Amino acid sequence: MTSPNVVIVGAGIGGLTAARALQMRGIRVVLAEQATQLGEIGAGLTLTPNLTRILYHLGLEDELANILLVPEVQHIRHWQSGDILVGKPRGRVAIETYGFPYGHVHRADLHAMLTKAVLDHDPDCILLGKTATHVMTSGTNAIVTFEDGSTLTGDVIVGADGVRSAVRAALFETGLARFTGHVAWRALVPTADLPDHIAKAIPGLFIGPGKLFMRYPVRQGTAWNYAAFARQTGWKNESWSSRSEIGDPLALFAGWHEVVHETLKASPEDGVFKWALYARDPLSTWVKGRVTLLGDAAHAMVPFLGQGAAMSVEDGLILARCLTEISDVDAALARYQALRKPRCDETQIEASSIADRLQAEEAGNYAKGPVRDEETLGYYRYDAVGVQV
Repeated sequence: MTSPNVVIVGAGIGGLTAARALQMRGIRVVLAEQATQLGEIGAGLTLTPNLTRILYHLGLEDELANILLVPEVQHIRHWQSGDILVGKPRGRVAIETYGFPYGHVHRADLHAMLTKAVLDHDPDCILLGKTATHVMTSGTNAIVTFEDGSTLTGDVIVGADGVRSAVRAALFETGLARFTGHVAWRALVPTADLPDHIAKAIPGLFIGPGKLFMRYPVRQGTAWNYAAFARQTGWKNESWSSRSEIGDPLALFAGWHEVVHETLKASPEDGVFKWALYARDPLSTWVKGRVTLLGDAAHAMVPFLGQGAAMSVEDGLILARCLTEISDVDAALARYQALRKPRCDETQIEASSIADRLQAEEAGNYAKGPVRDEETLGYYRYDAVGVQV
């Protein structure tokens, strides 16, 4: 067959991964991004071994080493006493166990690394200021129309345009996003602004009734990323960019361990953001004709399993492999869905259920009996590079 031309709507982490993997396999790719300049919002991001395996495969091992901060250990601790409930070896142990590192990056650094890799191959492949308004599929191609009146035609169109996906809205059942009952606050705290003993505290989670607090260092240890989650009612804003006063989380986490309180207290002025966590039910299909979905457009999930980014990156590589290892495009898209949808459906469900275990009334019970998390569930061992397509 003639290699398909692929149009990817959305130049986020999942879309860029797909583009890089397709380019490596000789496929021409165009990415259409609605932003007028490239960049990524957000703060810290956890990269688990199933994700870093793919970045190594994409030839980015050295570049990743420059931005990845690898902890030797992480702790899950009691919200009040600080007692260690579960210790999680990382660092050397993760590499010996899984073959690839576990670590943390600033989301913008990962995005910049992938962007550079894609543009180094084809400097003109990313089109900015392209807001998709309509998508149609007909026969052996598909067409996406943009707000400025322009169109792009591809053998395949990939909707990698996030939780508010225009591609999803055009061709797939949308369903209303539902508020999960979780509200979160996040910030990047300069390490220099923390008391020395707090800056040296082991990264990880503090868990308690209806709340949890996560913190880990990024950017070679110069800053700490935190996310504070609390069950709330009546919150309506799904944005990641709503600024918040630090007084709200400080009040909600009053009485929590000193590490939590001091980290919150050191939050930079105008640097605290608040958002509500919304979820959507799994779709019945990810493929309509020559159009498919990837990442949050297909399977937006709450962050409690730490696998949202990994699922998007896995999607990107598996899609590229299917399109280049299966001669018929329609069969390739069907195989992509068959490989990815069950895994991502399960991950959406697990991500929601783990919140209940992490925020149980009796935090000390988390350590009793087998711990059910992303590691024990086998997520880290998944090999998107070698799985049979």
